[in-house]
Amino acid sequence: MSDPAADAGAAGPGEHPGAVDTSQVAASFDRRKTIIGAILTLATLVVVFVGIIPQFGSYADAWERIQQMTAAALAALAASVLVMLLVYVLPYQAAIPGLRYRPAFIIRQTSFAVSNGVPAGGAVGVALQYAMLASYGVAVAAATAGIAVTSLWSLLMTVTLPVFGILAALWAGTIQQQWVWIALAGAAATVALIVGLWLILRSEASARRLGALGDRMLEPVNRRRANPLRATGMVLDLRTTTVDVLSRRWLWVTVSNYLVVLAQFAILWFAIRGVGGSGADGLTVAEGFAAFAISRMASMIPVTPGGLGTVDAAMIALLVTFGLPEATAIAATLVWRTASFVPQVVLGVVTFLWWRVEVARETRSGTTA
Repeated sequence: MSDPAADAGAAGPGEHPGAVDTSQVAASFDRRKTIIGAILTLATLVVVFVGIIPQFGSYADAWERIQQMTAAALAALAASVLVMLLVYVLPYQAAIPGLRYRPAFIIRQTSFAVSNGVPAGGAVGVALQYAMLASYGVAVAAATAGIAVTSLWSLLMTVTLPVFGILAALWAGTIQQQWVWIALAGAAATVALIVGLWLILRSEASARRLGALGDRMLEPVNRRRANPLRATGMVLDLRTTTVDVLSRRWLWVTVSNYLVVLAQFAILWFAIRGVGGSGADGLTVAEGFAAFAISRMASMIPVTPGGLGTVDAAMIALLVTFGLPEATAIAATLVWRTASFVPQVVLGVVTFLWWRVEVARETRSGTTA
């Protein structure tokens, strides 16, 4: 399964392995889609941050609480951010066996910055990953498998987290009817994903049967498409790409992804404790995790990068439901978003520039050799 970006990043005959042509990475942008994506993102952010969040409380009150954070609270928050940055790379290493930590860190942070910091930047983020992996000597097949597995497990985390969140809410003794429906939907999606992956990995015959079922389900859609979607081909490609990695490393891939989730929750928890002070004593860890996990369902709305705005609004509403004061909920969510988002975007810009310098040095070295 070839990819233009991967081919552009691979060294050709007689070329130095570091000589990576990234011109097709920029070409991955579709100008029209990018403009539309930017408009939708901006409109959504305005609606959420100007129209929805102020209904819960005042930004001025939230800012006042943020300014009152103690040095100890800021230190704990900074430590949690550092831990998150360090473990964020582990799922990538788990999905690409043999990839060392340093290049994995550079690629993962750069990809985050592009995918989450640029409107409709997902496609260019994937293309950039291929080019960067090629520059570090990762074969196209291994790169494709790693990117596919990382994307699959990201989806799995999104559908399973609300289920765990509602279980935490039950443990805390607070539950609402709509949460039960979210849990049931998440559980059904989780089971469907796990069963589907098991059938794909079990054998080529079971993968073909699953693909045939998908083709039948896609028939109404394909009647209206000039280029019909072929589920069987996609399923078989997925099996060919990921079967080796998942059959040997599915447990480490899963564990590493949940480590990232826990690190992200730790940032929120220290933000709540930091801005809330004694006013946050009534919120238990289980309730905080429930708000964090259930709100992640809003990231399924693919309008803003990383669920920016949509997840925040849901999280504030849930924290208030669990008894956190409105100003504290807004302040904690803003601190969480800033602490978990801005450092990664800034670091991603740095790692991208670092990679470009490395590529330039390798190119000069290959030219003079």
